[in-house]
Amino acid sequence: MLNNQHIDIIKSTIPLLESAGPELTVHFYQRMFSHNPELKDIFNMTHQKTGRQSVALFEAIAAYAKNIENLAALTTAVERIAHKHTSFNIQPEHYQIVGLHLIETLRELAPEAFTQEVEEAWTAAYLFLAQVFIDREAELYLQRKQAIGGWQDARQFKLVEKTAESALVTSFVFEAMDGETVLDYIPGQYVGIEVTPQGSQYKEIRQYSLSQAPNGHNYRISVKREGLETENVGLVSNFLHDCVNVGDTVDLYAPAGDFFYQERNKPVTLISAGVGVTPMQSMLEFLNQQGKSEAVHYLHACENEEQHSFSQRVADITETNGWTAKTWYNNPLNGEPQSASTGLLQIDAIASNESFKDNDFYICGPIGFMKHVVEQLDALSIPREQIHYEVFGPHATL
Repeated sequence: MLNNQHIDIIKSTIPLLESAGPELTVHFYQRMFSHNPELKDIFNMTHQKTGRQSVALFEAIAAYAKNIENLAALTTAVERIAHKHTSFNIQPEHYQIVGLHLIETLRELAPEAFTQEVEEAWTAAYLFLAQVFIDREAELYLQRKQAIGGWQDARQFKLVEKTAESALVTSFVFEAMDGETVLDYIPGQYVGIEVTPQGSQYKEIRQYSLSQAPNGHNYRISVKREGLETENVGLVSNFLHDCVNVGDTVDLYAPAGDFFYQERNKPVTLISAGVGVTPMQSMLEFLNQQGKSEAVHYLHACENEEQHSFSQRVADITETNGWTAKTWYNNPLNGEPQSASTGLLQIDAIASNESFKDNDFYICGPIGFMKHVVEQLDALSIPREQIHYEVFGPHATL
């Protein structure tokens, strides 16, 4: 049971955590995978190699310690992480393993400071937070299992359509092997897909945004082929592009995600770069399907026309509805359309619109791109509650 004495001790260890930095979580992951290698079938090992996951976990631990008396400040983070955990099919027993290795990591990195009192405080704090996640994830699992077309654990799907959307992005449409309906989702959410790529010794689970409006019949994801600069980078995306063909089967986990479209009877601006277009395409298709009466602006940035996914579909939808669509090419090819601007996306392209400051803004793309967009919105005094964004991979704060 977490008590006031535990809280005081946790707060007193914050300087120790900050001095250790991400080294703490690097050690944690090395220890955990050494003792429990079966977890490599769950964790994204690419993020381990790049260090992104270690940094994200350290920031989460530090945030928990600093907000131990004000856990309401962590509500958004808890919801985001709980959704992500369900797409990996995380179970209560996994928290026991993680807790053991976290406590042992603290003991091994700071043996003198890690007294019995400190151990008791951190154990109580971890168990308290773990129960918060276990309870919320149980709710999410149950909601999806009981909903029309829903399920729990993995469900087998067959690839029924594979379509190139651009030079690097391919869409995959999956239908359930049992022939039954599939759970609806909110545009912006993702599914977890589990595969075993050729040459890989582990199962690999990745999350990909759904890129069409929900229809109760199938799911479409649109996957960018990632480069192979280092081992395992792009392992799953290249496997999907090169080896998964119509008729093949994969396992999917039910749709999840705390980034999604929220209807508030206001104008909407959808902003994306690169493969960040995928959740925006789902939202655009949904708004078109619903016949949204308020204005919609669709702003997209990519390298050039060859890498411009869904360009014709976007043009058809926006022209039909009288909505705005603008494109920026960072490195345009010779002779590319004059309709596309060159360089970085600029919000002022639509800022003159009378209803601009009343818009809800949805953003997805590389972190640098999203920071660029949010800085422009901040400069225009757009309230943060009107700005929604999705980060692919370990979360980062803009």
